[in-house]
Amino acid sequence: MKAPKSVYICSECGYQSARWLGKCPSCSSWNTLEEQVQEEPVAPQKGRARISAVTESTAVAYKSLELPEYIRSATGMEELDRVLGGGIVEGSVVLLAGEPGIGKSTLLMQICDVLSARRKVLYISGEESGGQLKYRAQRLEIEGENLYILTETAMDRILAQIESIGPEFVIVDSIQTMYCKGVASSAGSVSQIKESTMRLIAIAKSRGISVLLVGHVNKEGSIAGPKVMEHMVDAVLSFEGDRQQIFRIIRAVKNRYGSTNEIGVFEMGEKGLSEVSNPSELLLSGRPEDASGNCAVCIMEGTRPLITEIQALTADTSFASPRRTANGFDYSRLYLILAVLEKRLGLHLSTVDAYLNVIGGITLDEPAADLAVALSLISSFKDITIDRSLIAFGELGLSGECRAVSTPELRIREAERLGFETVVLPKRSYDKLMQTKFKTGIRLIPVKSLFDAVRILAK
Repeated sequence: MKAPKSVYICSECGYQSARWLGKCPSCSSWNTLEEQVQEEPVAPQKGRARISAVTESTAVAYKSLELPEYIRSATGMEELDRVLGGGIVEGSVVLLAGEPGIGKSTLLMQICDVLSARRKVLYISGEESGGQLKYRAQRLEIEGENLYILTETAMDRILAQIESIGPEFVIVDSIQTMYCKGVASSAGSVSQIKESTMRLIAIAKSRGISVLLVGHVNKEGSIAGPKVMEHMVDAVLSFEGDRQQIFRIIRAVKNRYGSTNEIGVFEMGEKGLSEVSNPSELLLSGRPEDASGNCAVCIMEGTRPLITEIQALTADTSFASPRRTANGFDYSRLYLILAVLEKRLGLHLSTVDAYLNVIGGITLDEPAADLAVALSLISSFKDITIDRSLIAFGELGLSGECRAVSTPELRIREAERLGFETVVLPKRSYDKLMQTKFKTGIRLIPVKSLFDAVRILAK
């Protein structure tokens, strides 16, 4: 009998090497090669021959293909359906990734309640017992009419149950706990995750079963397991949010059947996750009055305009090197804006500490937030209060110029709906709206540079 062979597999891309390497030749990642034991694949048992035949298929003519009656199925949550592109596509494999305790299992259990009212759903748990799942379901007031629970981690037995029950939806919580007997490494390894995902994809495509996989996130914030798993599935959803905050955001990182620019906003409560259909109004609630350093901003998340508040605080420092802190905003971009304000406007911000916070745990990745950030910093530094009815958006250049942003009309209409009276926007964006009429006659103030923005605060 031959001794098992050891190989080194990259945890990021799945590259295999006969010896350990500090840097992966495939993806250039450092210290990602892990030693694993490879054995000869185990021959399938007689009782498993029918299951392995699931992956077999034959070529058919394109014209003979027919669309199913329900190509998409609504999950019962409009926010999630928007991110998916209208619902779950039949035969698709969706990966939902997020940090431990963020609410992934709670969300999927709530989806099961809606789907099981019309379809047969199989919930596979490798982390909890049936009693624990029942306890959570009762807390969430889930009936589970056609819901089946399977607590199993062996893929052979899971596939056998799928064959026996014939569900239309399968939820696997989580993919890191599954293992295949033909693979020698332990559950959660690169080989096990790849093989388990491949078998689930095969049965999903051949049987038309929609599969939702739960994936954990490592300490770096990326999905645990090989990067190739993200390429194998049809959609990758990122479940984001701080466990200390009540808001949760689902963002599409990859979607073969929809846009990757949409987000869904949820609020965590005692009875699970509830949709936030109007997040802007919720984020603006509780705004302070007559306080400097606060400015509202409108950003675009896909096709949805989202208004939130930016708070800035500058204070004299007692250290040789002033402190800079950004919560919800890019740290490097904050340094860039501070440098522009000091160089172009002559503000001595190098002698003060600067703190920036975005309300509600929202992360602003769009450059359109630059102008609002600059106004809030100027307001705090000069102790000038910005009118609560004013909102600003625009991108700043290194020369202090204010550049145009996309979809200004949608941003203004959202500001108009929430009662804002004044919008500060780039001159180029203003020129495109000359022929556009708004219901309330909202006041538009075009600015070419930061100098124009400072004059607005001085009035």
